[in-house]
Amino acid sequence: MRLLKCAPIAALIVVWAAVCHAQVVDSAVERIVAEHIQAVLPPDQAAGAAVAVRIEGRTRFFNFGWADLANGRPVTTETLFNLGSLRKLFETTLLAQAADAGALSLDDSVAKYLTELAQGSDIVRVTLGQLASHTSGLLLPQDHPPWPDWGYTLPEFIHTLNEWSADFDHEPGGQHIYTHAGFILLQLALERGLGAPIGELIERRILRPLGMESTSLPQRDGTPAGELSPEHKRRAVQGYDEDGWPIGDLGDQQGYYRWPGTSQMYSSVRDMAAFLVANLGDVPIEASLRAGMDLAQQGVFAMSPHNTQALAWEIISNGQEPTIVEKYGGLNNASAYIGMMPNRRLGIVILSNRGNTYPNEVGRKILAELARHGQVARD
Repeated sequence: MRLLKCAPIAALIVVWAAVCHAQVVDSAVERIVAEHIQAVLPPDQAAGAAVAVRIEGRTRFFNFGWADLANGRPVTTETLFNLGSLRKLFETTLLAQAADAGALSLDDSVAKYLTELAQGSDIVRVTLGQLASHTSGLLLPQDHPPWPDWGYTLPEFIHTLNEWSADFDHEPGGQHIYTHAGFILLQLALERGLGAPIGELIERRILRPLGMESTSLPQRDGTPAGELSPEHKRRAVQGYDEDGWPIGDLGDQQGYYRWPGTSQMYSSVRDMAAFLVANLGDVPIEASLRAGMDLAQQGVFAMSPHNTQALAWEIISNGQEPTIVEKYGGLNNASAYIGMMPNRRLGIVILSNRGNTYPNEVGRKILAELARHGQVARD
């Protein structure tokens, strides 16, 4: 009987210990994030950042600065940010999901899906996997500074691809060259191979299953339907350059490719936290999406002894810190980062409306310190 009477007390002690531990973890996370995020917060107060941290099966959110300084609108968990090149993760998740299901292959030539590509041209030697891992060799003027002031319609893009020549330094599969043009080409192949516009594919196969209701990819077709919805525009950030000057309007779209589906994605830190948690494997999701996310994180091309390119994701493994799987995205008015330490179940998202702030460096430092803090706590 005494044991039965003690049981409720023991249960209370366990609950109390768990609550205390969670409070200690939360306090440490808040301190570490607040300390390191200062590196991407502007001293002039223009712009801000939204951060999500996944640790020990829980997600914490932290918001800093202004979504729109002129109108006194602070950053919140529902504020919408331009994801920049984080969009590439959605394309490669689609690609990997379809490859796992046998709907297409990473080794397929892109010409299998774009019949406009001229037989005998160098571009037909490029595969879907090479496009997704930046090893196609394809490089156009719009991929690097000095940035040109001209772009492409779809027919012009196809013509340029057919004229492209793969020299010794740009051989398909032979080297790593980061290319936006390669992902535009990958988008076209996915649309043709999977039979739907890229926005519809992302919505149906990723956003809806993960409950990412605030994430959108405008069609960029010159109509009101091709822009952010009025409600999403009200939640979108004002973008600023590195000097604090506003660039573009709310929901600003930039780019060199002028046809539907080539726009930039907008999302909230809450939505991107859902994407992060799913990629960490912390929640049950549909089997094909799980398989696609896992495949997309597998290393494809060694860029250096410590850096490996996966499908859009990059893997950092130096033997001293836990492996990080990450992706950075940057524009002249936006910066974004998502990073994971899969074997520690740690992850972070950083979204900022200030250009060229490099939150990847900050994100790595936060992950490393959280991992060390967690190890000390366990020891």
